[in-house]
Amino acid sequence: MALPACAVREFEPPRQPERGAPVRTTCPRRHSRVEAELAASRPGSVAASVRAGPPRGVSHGFHTRPLLDKPRKASSSLAGAACAPLFALLSRGRRRRMHVLRRRWDLGSLCRALLTRGLAALGHSLKHVLGAIFSKIFGPMASVGNMDEKSNKLLLALVMLFLFAVIVLQYVCPGTECQLLRLQAFSSPVPDPYRSEDESSARFVPRYNFTRGDLLRKVDFDIKGDDLIVFLHIQKTGGTTFGRHLVRNIQLEQPCECRVGQKKCTCHRPGKRETWLFSRFSTGWSCGLHADWTELTSCVPSVVDGKRDARLRPSRWRIFQILDAARNFHYITILRDPVSRYLSEWRHVQRGATWKASLHVCDGRPPTSEELPSCYTGDDWSGCPLKEFMDCPYNLANNRQVRMLSDLTLVGCYNLSVMPEKQRNKVLLESAKSNLKHMAFFGLTEFQRKTQYLFEKTFNMNFISPFTQYNTTRASSVEINKEIQKRIEGLNFLDMELYSYAKDLFLQRYQFMRQKEHQEARRKRQEQRKFLKGRLLQTHFQSQGQGQSQNPNQNQSQNPNPNANQNLTQNLMQNLTQSLSQKENRESPKQNSGKEQNDNTSNGTNDYIGSVEKWR
Repeated sequence: MALPACAVREFEPPRQPERGAPVRTTCPRRHSRVEAELAASRPGSVAASVRAGPPRGVSHGFHTRPLLDKPRKASSSLAGAACAPLFALLSRGRRRRMHVLRRRWDLGSLCRALLTRGLAALGHSLKHVLGAIFSKIFGPMASVGNMDEKSNKLLLALVMLFLFAVIVLQYVCPGTECQLLRLQAFSSPVPDPYRSEDESSARFVPRYNFTRGDLLRKVDFDIKGDDLIVFLHIQKTGGTTFGRHLVRNIQLEQPCECRVGQKKCTCHRPGKRETWLFSRFSTGWSCGLHADWTELTSCVPSVVDGKRDARLRPSRWRIFQILDAARNFHYITILRDPVSRYLSEWRHVQRGATWKASLHVCDGRPPTSEELPSCYTGDDWSGCPLKEFMDCPYNLANNRQVRMLSDLTLVGCYNLSVMPEKQRNKVLLESAKSNLKHMAFFGLTEFQRKTQYLFEKTFNMNFISPFTQYNTTRASSVEINKEIQKRIEGLNFLDMELYSYAKDLFLQRYQFMRQKEHQEARRKRQEQRKFLKGRLLQTHFQSQGQGQSQNPNQNQSQNPNPNANQNLTQNLMQNLTQSLSQKENRESPKQNSGKEQNDNTSNGTNDYIGSVEKWR
């Protein structure tokens, strides 16, 4: 690319005058002006194009300033001379965008300049204000040295101290859930972890009257003996999660052996090759898939004793039958709100669940197809809508919890023609309530922490990690209106009544165990107080006896009043009693003390109902 003539002349070295040529005497300023006019008169030159003006449609600001403001060096003139024709080749839209971009850049620089000056003015004003404040506060220091320097140093020290405190706070208390940042930690005591599980009212009002024997559930479980825990697993009640807790989350002398990739675990007694737990995760579905109360009570003894006992001689078989009668079977189960359980089972059936492996054995035989028809014709009932699920009259999901907990032999098993439907429902409900009340333990899915607490107090077995309350389930994701909810409650009216009964019994047992725990702690503190009183009196009398034996005459002269030692002892006892009582009042709230009633009375809960809302 050939350079313009003016650019070539700029880069050429200065010409030296020839020998003998006369020296030029023209004024430099006039000579440069004449050369500029001659260069501008030549057509096609850069100066002529600049004087003629920029091309049409191009702003003057991009061309006139870099070429005509003032003389520049060779590199600047070269850049301007090269860029001017290149910029003229750009399209009109591109030139307009570049112009707008430059205007925006000027606006941004103006805003930055204004912001910088504003911050500087604000800092200057703040400095003067703080200086005035410090001069008022630290008045005596103004006479010593320069006040501005001292105020600046003090301000810098305070800022550094604040930054250091923020950094330390982030290390000590990261996150937003720190207890130190909560106002409730300073205004109220630590909340009860068992109270925040549900949305029920703080004051619990019992509906049923239970005896002390119904409420007191403390099993002397002998894991090294013949005791056995039998878990009755009802569908979609959270039994799978609770069953995993039983085999993986209990502190035992010999924990269960759970291998990776296998559902079942080996739960042997210490020093024996016998199991102490009968559940799906220890023995599998030995009595059928989700066996009910009727199946388990007739199946578990034979399964536990094993096939080895069946092959024994009749004389030895009679001995093992006697041992089975003496064996302690502790039945446990988990219940759930009927509406949530029903919706969860429907969603499970939608995904292809059938429970075809369930035996439904009652009175030694399974039901016939006429006694228990099927609700679907294909291999499964996957994809069925909720209306079709509710319309089936033979659906076992209706009142499933009552059927699973009752003794079906009382109503002729699955033969509906034995007695009227109303009488059948009443017998099933009463049987389910009785079996549930006499179980060693039952929990509720909606109260995970309370379930853990009652199990630990009942069997004297502690869990390693606490239970987690899941408020979001598959059933909670199903949106139903009030009409559908009322229909589900109508289909499960027996389960609704059973769950109300179970929830009342569960919460009363929890309140009773909590109060019993507090009473036991109070009794221990009272025994400790009596022990400290006795030690104090014994020490005082020993020191007094030693002093009297050493100087009897001196003691009589110094203590003319014989009741002085007694008064001193009483004062010591009163001080000790007062200090211990204050400690007791700080540790536990006040509770009503009452005498325990007999187990046969109907109002066995009067000794703790008066203070039930305080212990919750």
